[in-house]
Amino acid sequence: MVAKFFKGLTSAGAWACFDEFNRINIEVLSVIAQQLLILFRAKANNDPEIIFEDSLIKMKPTFCVFITMNPGYAGRSELPDNLKALFRPVAMMVPDYALIGEIMLYSFGFLTGRDLARKMVTTFKLSSEQLSSQDHYDYGMRAVRSVINAAGLLKRAYPDMDESQLLLRALRDVNVPKFLKDDLPLFENIMLDLFPGIKKPEANYGGLFKSIENSSAFYNVQPVEIFVTKIIQLYDTIQVRHGLMLVGPTGGGKTMNYRVLQHAMSALAG
Repeated sequence: MVAKFFKGLTSAGAWACFDEFNRINIEVLSVIAQQLLILFRAKANNDPEIIFEDSLIKMKPTFCVFITMNPGYAGRSELPDNLKALFRPVAMMVPDYALIGEIMLYSFGFLTGRDLARKMVTTFKLSSEQLSSQDHYDYGMRAVRSVINAAGLLKRAYPDMDESQLLLRALRDVNVPKFLKDDLPLFENIMLDLFPGIKKPEANYGGLFKSIENSSAFYNVQPVEIFVTKIIQLYDTIQVRHGLMLVGPTGGGKTMNYRVLQHAMSALAG
């Protein structure tokens, strides 16, 4: 498959960037290294045509291949030396989340972007240190981005609300749904430390709660508080994330959660 891909790139003189390249198994990487060696050598010699994988293909001089990789991660292999030699390394560093957050918050119309960005980064730093380690916990750039997007949506909906309250709600809406119950009190303490004296803003969901009650009756399930809370959390998460997973034990209510929300939202739209 990769050989066919290379044939097309070479003939078109195109560039390609292989993301997370070292996730490929080491045996396959070794074969790809041999293929690239043939192509790069032909490019260096300015050959107009070459025989590659039993095919005669054009060699456009603009053809090039780039790769990205995260060394040292679980499930990723080191590049073999013959492949390393074909690429010029470019080092990357961890971005300044506070600066990125500050600029993005300003772009959403926040006036106190610098202070809020620092609080947000501190929240993630303290959470990563104090909360339990779970596979689905993420305190990197994706998490920062989700919180800022949520804060931006809230700023648009409530332009006159206190900005610290908006960020506090965004941090809660994005993070609380994924935390385990033992980690929730720890997260609440972090919030109290970073946002002292700031009340949790009440969200207005319009007729959604009443519609959820009706949909629960439709599916013959009881709209107990924790179940409704989880449905609202799913609704909040959908607003700021492109893709998500519902995880939990068998019989925990995952299927009913999204079905009731779907039915409730459809009823409101109708």
